[in-house]
Amino acid sequence: MAEIIQRDGTWTFDGDTLRLTPGRDRGVSLLRRTLGELTVPLDALAGISVEQGRKSGRLRLRLRDGADPLLQATGGRLAESDDPYRLTVEPDRYGVAEYMVDEVRNAIVLDQVPSGPADRYLLPGPSVPLSVSAGDGTASFDGEHVRLEWNWKTEEAKSAGGARTLAVADLTAVKWQPTAGLENGYLRFTVRGAESKAPPKYDPNAVELWGFKKDPLMALVAAAVQARLPHPAASEDDVRAVPEELTVPAQAPPPPVEDAHDALLRRLRELGDLHLAGILTDEEFTAAKKAVLKRM
Repeated sequence: MAEIIQRDGTWTFDGDTLRLTPGRDRGVSLLRRTLGELTVPLDALAGISVEQGRKSGRLRLRLRDGADPLLQATGGRLAESDDPYRLTVEPDRYGVAEYMVDEVRNAIVLDQVPSGPADRYLLPGPSVPLSVSAGDGTASFDGEHVRLEWNWKTEEAKSAGGARTLAVADLTAVKWQPTAGLENGYLRFTVRGAESKAPPKYDPNAVELWGFKKDPLMALVAAAVQARLPHPAASEDDVRAVPEELTVPAQAPPPPVEDAHDALLRRLRELGDLHLAGILTDEEFTAAKKAVLKRM
């Protein structure tokens, strides 16, 4: 068991899952507060790191490619402050942050979590129903249908057709693009057999975004839809069959039982050192030791 509590949020690791709860501080972004608590399974993780700074540091999670529909839909375009897999850490808690990193890394190794891309979504995406008003319209999603409604700022060429209802079964892609410089952002849906090349301003299957406070929430709509579209791995060309003797194992064989046991013993010694150094409290040390002993 490892836990770090900060104004920016709380991260708790029980050996199998990492629970990320956003803080209530005014500095926590609207997107993170709206998204709420995330439960990240161990097999979705590719790594974790801590970055120390003079005034504050950061804990960062790295997820396996294709594991999270939010990251898939946003394609690395989320602002730093909106990233739910980043936690601001105060300098006096760097020791606890490093302990969290060690616990997660050890679990990844001991459970032999694959390092390659995931072939399915391992997180469910934002909860539905979901409705966001930003830019020139409102995007609502109930899990099966997307509804786009327009406001008085919408170009007449787009609003003249009225509100749009798109079935997930008819969609082939969704993309969220934030505003960048003088370029407006958008939330765009691609309908099978009717892909539009019109700018978002005129595309009836897109909401144009102008860089205001609620724009990032459109990324949550994109993620909720993405979670219900075929996984990117499923759309790849079929891999040609090759003789069994020519195939390469996906991962190295599991380490001997003795190695895993030695790693756990080493971890117990490290926990004792952290406890003696005052980095871990009595309660944190007891919970962490119990978690390690459970794995032996």
